[in-house]
Amino acid sequence: MVMSLDNLRGFALATSSSAFIGSSFVIKKIGLKKAGDVGVRAGSGGYSYLYEPLWWIGMVTMILGEVANFAAYAFAPAILVTPLGALSIIFSAVLAHFILNERLHMFGVVGCALCVVGSVDIVLHAPMERRIDSVSEIWQLATEPGFIVYSCLAVALALVLMFWVVHHTEQRKMLAYVAICSLFGSLTVISVKAVAIALKLSFNGVNQFVYIQTWFFISVVIICCLVQLNYLNKALDSFNTAVVAPVYYVMFTILTILANMIMYKDWDSQNATQIASEVCGFVTIVAGTFLLHKTRDMGNTQPDSDSLRADCELQEHS
Repeated sequence: MVMSLDNLRGFALATSSSAFIGSSFVIKKIGLKKAGDVGVRAGSGGYSYLYEPLWWIGMVTMILGEVANFAAYAFAPAILVTPLGALSIIFSAVLAHFILNERLHMFGVVGCALCVVGSVDIVLHAPMERRIDSVSEIWQLATEPGFIVYSCLAVALALVLMFWVVHHTEQRKMLAYVAICSLFGSLTVISVKAVAIALKLSFNGVNQFVYIQTWFFISVVIICCLVQLNYLNKALDSFNTAVVAPVYYVMFTILTILANMIMYKDWDSQNATQIASEVCGFVTIVAGTFLLHKTRDMGNTQPDSDSLRADCELQEHS
């Protein structure tokens, strides 16, 4: 199956985004280790990393990755862009293997291979991007009954989780935190895609920022991102990152693809074989992601690697 030019651009941007973000994890960790040698470590509540140039280089690299990911949504459907986020795990794992001496176990190598195979499968069978000529068209899609029902259910479920489930259960609190992040995350991606398309059209000479709908989507992005950051930090601070990260990736990706299928109806132009191939590709990436996270400490021999990793990951998501 031949990829469209827009899908190819989206794939290139999403892949470069994963490379930047994966690299930023390693750069920031080196900065955190250097800062911890001369001051109070981040895991102990210190902020000496703010004076470390390498940490800031890592932050800039991460921002570049997020910008590339943002741009990818302007060219390709979410079913192509979102699952490719798993590639950042491969980049960070490989760089950590060579730079930080955090050795990849054989199962980790297999996990990387599964992520690559699944990504290739999705890329080859991804649907064509729907042609959008104005933000008004996106608004019409967003106000159709199907997506309104999804949005209302997502917000209502998130509110129940935030104000009832989180305060009445301890056993399911991690799932509640991750579900809140994922539900708001799916609405974030919908709005990010709208804003990205608005920027793309504006750069082509058709100003989309004269429409109030564009500013509405921008407001949704800001609000949803703040909620996501808050509850993701709660999850990472209270539970094992090796459990939170893969569960969040799976739940976020499923809900994001579902929201985009409802709104943009990307699968209408595909047959059952293509859809099944995309689902198989996603399941393969999920398997690789879980394998990487579950076995990432098996190849390490450094006695303090666990604590250093925890410091880095807590700071990455704070």
